Amino acid sequence: MRGHVELHVAALDTTMFEGQPVNPRFLAALDEAGIKLDWNPRVIRGDTIVFHNPSCLRFGIKRMPRMSCNTAYVITHENFLRPSGSEGFDVAGCIGLIERALVAGRMLLAPVSKVNRRGVETWLAQREPGPWTIAPFDWFNICSGPFRDPAVAPRDRRGRHSRPGFEKFPPWEAMLRHFPPHAEHCLLLGVDGFLQGDRVLPRHWQAVPFGAMPVEQFLDAIDFFVYFTNPLWRESFGRVIAEAIAAGKLVITDPETAETFGPGVVASTGDDVDEIIAGFIAEPRRYGRAVRQAQADLARLSPDEFRERVLTRVTGGTPLSAGKAATSPAAATGAFHARL
Repeated sequence: MRGHVELHVAALDTTMFEGQPVNPRFLAALDEAGIKLDWNPRVIRGDTIVFHNPSCLRFGIKRMPRMSCNTAYVITHENFLRPSGSEGFDVAGCIGLIERALVAGRMLLAPVSKVNRRGVETWLAQREPGPWTIAPFDWFNICSGPFRDPAVAPRDRRGRHSRPGFEKFPPWEAMLRHFPPHAEHCLLLGVDGFLQGDRVLPRHWQAVPFGAMPVEQFLDAIDFFVYFTNPLWRESFGRVIAEAIAAGKLVITDPETAETFGPGVVASTGDDVDEIIAGFIAEPRRYGRAVRQAQADLARLSPDEFRERVLTRVTGGTPLSAGKAATSPAAATGAFHARL
């Protein structure tokens, strides 16, 4: 966004992230852009306010800033609804906190993917009419290359990577089925939390704790990225899948998650993983075509595409004036929002 808008970034100290450090990659990006992080401002004014991930407010906030703008976007990074149709978090409570602190000409909810959008649409349709509408475009996660070539002769080397939260994993029986003894290699990064209790680590699994191996090294050791989550939860986007695609791996996942990335990602119920992998190993050219297709679709989520498909619509093709915010000297960690 730098160079296209006058950008101000503020951080809010929320109960959910209390005591946690700011992601160093985020701080590095701010430093590279020459932007100072503004902690817990009392007042935020601008032409446009962009509030990222309302679920960060689910456990409360010490003090919400007063916000005023022409247009406000709330980016719905976390799904509003679970696969069962129940709320993924206290959506009404979090959106209500923002709404009560905000004076805006327009208030829009901006989904991050098609699946995420459907949940937001369903949730909004179930509510009494209010000030919120849905943005006509997705505020997608930006993914940039470089893209690596797919394997010329893929082997039955399977893996999955995620943080060790319970919601990130399918039932134990499904994990055993997806990563069986007859596979040449089964590498699982971030599975440490999933193995708690009386579960015994299968001997043929190479299980690596979350953060103990560089993701690039993990991806180098596999040809198939097999990724399914708990049936009660779904990815709203799936950045780990984007990483695997960029690394030249074929991804197998549930249909809802696959939809975000196009036909190059193989949609499966999870019951036919062996057959899918065997088929692509027997037809390596088809493997390469699928990976290339997924990479071509992923390229549509590049920084240039974001500027073209999102930023120009937000700004109307003209630079925005950021205004000024009264700041608080408090310095703590928390979720953030960006004000254009």
